[in-house]
Amino acid sequence: MKKYLFLSLAGLLMAALATGQSQYKAGDIASDFSLKNIEGKMISMSQYSDADGFIVSFWCNTCPVVKKYDQRLQDLHAKYAPKGYPVIAINPNDPAVSPGDSWEKMKETAAAKGYVFEYLFDETQEVARKYGATNTPHIYILAWKDGKLVVEYVGAIDNNADDASAADKKYAEEALNSLIRGEKVAVAGTRAIGCTIKWKKG
Repeated sequence: MKKYLFLSLAGLLMAALATGQSQYKAGDIASDFSLKNIEGKMISMSQYSDADGFIVSFWCNTCPVVKKYDQRLQDLHAKYAPKGYPVIAINPNDPAVSPGDSWEKMKETAAAKGYVFEYLFDETQEVARKYGATNTPHIYILAWKDGKLVVEYVGAIDNNADDASAADKKYAEEALNSLIRGEKVAVAGTRAIGCTIKWKKG
């Protein structure tokens, strides 16, 4: 038992070292950002005057797990953007490590899949490091409270990457529904399942 606990703590430490910061957790204040979208415009959360919060998803073009969740992320935006919680997807992968995750490829992916949410490029990886993101996908649900963006949920969209219809724990939806009802989020953190972020080398 001690051995497994040590390995688990070691894994968390390695993840923190890789991102340069511990991951945001529920109750933390999230930083805004200014990142380039697929049209070349700089986008910040503060520009969304009507939003009550956001579904920030660290995303990419190439990860097989992202592809499995692609329609689910689009469905989250379609359902919750009108209720005040739009999706903002952020690609943090270094194209030098993963050429399929370049800004040009982002434009192609968004067009092919019909994204109507913002898809932003974290070229310096600064935002991913601030948030402590480790995977694609990695979901952060944020809510405006007293002029600050409070982290309400961090982790996976649901508990079945392979089959949306078989997911019996829809973590992101449950968190969003609680926020909209003015209730406390019951499950505020889960483990993100997906591909590791492709960090810059050196």
